[in-house]
Amino acid sequence: MLTDGPTRFSIPPQPLSSALMALGRQADVQILTSSNTIAGRRSTGTSGKLKVEVALARLLEGTGLDYEVIGRRTVVVRQRDFTPAVSYESRLSGTKPSVPIVSVLDTVRVSGLVLADMGFMAGTTRGATRTDSNLADLPQSVSIVTRDLMDSKQAFEVADVVRHVAGVDYVDGFGGPPLFRIRGFSTGNGLTDGMPNGVARIEDLPPLIGIERVEVLKGPETILGESSVDNNFGGSVNIVMKRPQAEPVRQLVFSAGRHDGTRLGVDLAGPLDQQGRLTYRWVAAGNRADRTAQGYHGQRSGYLAPSIAWQGDTTQLLFGLEYVDNRVPVPDHTVLLGPSLAESSSFDVLLGNPDDHARYRTHRAFYMAEQALGGDWSLRSRGQYVSQHSSGQAWAFSDTQRFGLTEAAASTYRYADAFYTLQNELAASFDQGMLAHDVLLGIDYARTHAGNSTESNVITTGQAVNVELQPNNLLPSATSQDASLARTQPLGGSWSTNTGVFVQDQISIGESWDVLATVRHATYELAGGAEPTLRRSKWVPRLGVVYKPAPGVSLYASSNTGFQVDALLGEDGRPLPPSVSRQIEVGTKLDMFDQRARLSAAWYRIRLDHSINRISPEPPHFAVPGPGQTNSGVEIEFEGQVLPGLDVSASYTGARIRNHDGSPPYGAPRHQWNAWASYHFQRSTLQSWGVAGGVFARSRTMGRVESGGHFVIPGQLSAEANLTYYADAWSATLGVKNLFARTLYAVNAESSFVPVREGRMILLSGTYNF
Repeated sequence: MLTDGPTRFSIPPQPLSSALMALGRQADVQILTSSNTIAGRRSTGTSGKLKVEVALARLLEGTGLDYEVIGRRTVVVRQRDFTPAVSYESRLSGTKPSVPIVSVLDTVRVSGLVLADMGFMAGTTRGATRTDSNLADLPQSVSIVTRDLMDSKQAFEVADVVRHVAGVDYVDGFGGPPLFRIRGFSTGNGLTDGMPNGVARIEDLPPLIGIERVEVLKGPETILGESSVDNNFGGSVNIVMKRPQAEPVRQLVFSAGRHDGTRLGVDLAGPLDQQGRLTYRWVAAGNRADRTAQGYHGQRSGYLAPSIAWQGDTTQLLFGLEYVDNRVPVPDHTVLLGPSLAESSSFDVLLGNPDDHARYRTHRAFYMAEQALGGDWSLRSRGQYVSQHSSGQAWAFSDTQRFGLTEAAASTYRYADAFYTLQNELAASFDQGMLAHDVLLGIDYARTHAGNSTESNVITTGQAVNVELQPNNLLPSATSQDASLARTQPLGGSWSTNTGVFVQDQISIGESWDVLATVRHATYELAGGAEPTLRRSKWVPRLGVVYKPAPGVSLYASSNTGFQVDALLGEDGRPLPPSVSRQIEVGTKLDMFDQRARLSAAWYRIRLDHSINRISPEPPHFAVPGPGQTNSGVEIEFEGQVLPGLDVSASYTGARIRNHDGSPPYGAPRHQWNAWASYHFQRSTLQSWGVAGGVFARSRTMGRVESGGHFVIPGQLSAEANLTYYADAWSATLGVKNLFARTLYAVNAESSFVPVREGRMILLSGTYNF
């Protein structure tokens, strides 16, 4: 028996791993299991005043798992045909025996690894090292947005949650997808399950209904290489998708809100055979909105992601498809008619035409495989083929500070590219006395071609246009006039072949030290037109050390190198020179509140020889290497449960960017703050209710003026709040975005394009499990 009497539980349906975490916290018991046993499984949850054994049995219903009590407050969760170990060793042996955690036991060595996300706090990552690694053992800052945090924030898109991570800036794109910057640098295209999302920043990310978690990996990623094509000197965003599972999922998700329109999604999963070895997942979603607050219309999206998996005794296989089709209106914006935002055009005036928009379509086919080879070795392989298309039309403005007049030009464009990637690695875990090694040997291959059929139809009005127009006095459609075709030099157009060979060793030395050492040999070939093939190779090292002076305390230091060949073409039609960076980072990670929360702090400095490229605004377009850049800063993050039912996520960023040519940094706030709290009422009379809310604030930034100079973008503070009702099979949330109806400006702006949001938005969303 684990307890003498019943305990009150409140555990909603969720992944089995996090459900076991919740039971451990609420009953003050320790639950031991293996990562393979609970991976991908889901629990229907339980609630009420129950004995621990009854609650645990309910959580395990339909999973094919059983449990064994091996101590007064310790349980092993296992397969029914598994004989539990009578003893174990753990790095947590120095902590209290009643610490309410789930310890994950490796099949050979017991590591005490917390695999699953626990509320707002994540325990492990695979994206940073390509192996399941405890965050406390990594000499690197990794921020993870868990599924619970996404749901608490009533979020539907990656941009809604990533912009609040320490060190991350969100930038609205004109005629393009949202952009993210990490530690002052563009994130590039980002990754999905460790594989690149796109080639030329035209990809669009899936809705959150298809995503299990979002990982923000800080600094150059040596193990991941440069496979995401664009520069990753500040870090990368890695999307971890939902996967097939044996436990049935039947979930319907909906939302409705002014300007956001109506969203509907369905998530289905379950077994395809009686043994549960063949499983599937089918996720579909759509969105349609009438108009933005300023009056642009036509927002709509479609998403479909079927996948199938097979689990054998020594083999795992997964195959999947993904289709994303998003039509995105031009962001609401104003233009400057003077030297400051006080003299910008009225928000009530729609600039351009209501049909100005961009459309993105992505087709993706992928596989993942893992084969145990016997002994301590296993073989892993991943691959994908991606085809991308984008098109759009919009009015743009220039020379905006001419006595209230501006020159307007309309353009249309089409773009397409395709690429494929292969990632293969051998993994092994073994001991050598006091040393425990997790070794990875791998080779990556990517073949891409960017810039197919790029062209621009440019239509000029021939005269200055007064933007102080009446709201119903609109410019015509960008396609309604006879167009003069102006062909531009594609910024891409080169064939690019990327090959990386790497070796990584994660070394545990006793109970107190961990070392991460990686070296990668990167080789690039760029070929296009009549120019000879450009070939570049470089050794890219990484070294980090972690010291744990006490249980739950980690101190670390690391040095990372970044290397990026640039496929953009310069004025001479040849690819730009490659860029090299180096990052130094030191930090600490502290477990708090009985390991239910974590406080992380990091200081970094990144020095880059060539910063973000500059692109000529007039045809024929070409790129010019930017000046060198040195970025440094401090990041502090806190995530976890501080009281029963109360989860908190908070962060602070203090950053400094210095361009080596002395030019001022634009769109770079020195300070950013974020705080979010969610409370699920614990009293029996209110257990069906929850509240959540938070604020995001930043210091002022500078925007660019086309003719030279800058203007000030003031500091911002936005607030959100919501109220949720939980029933047995459904939940509903009523939320308010921009609670105080403030005028919110983007972090980065040009005088001819100042993204802005006015007014508050009320949103109703919910889920139904059928």
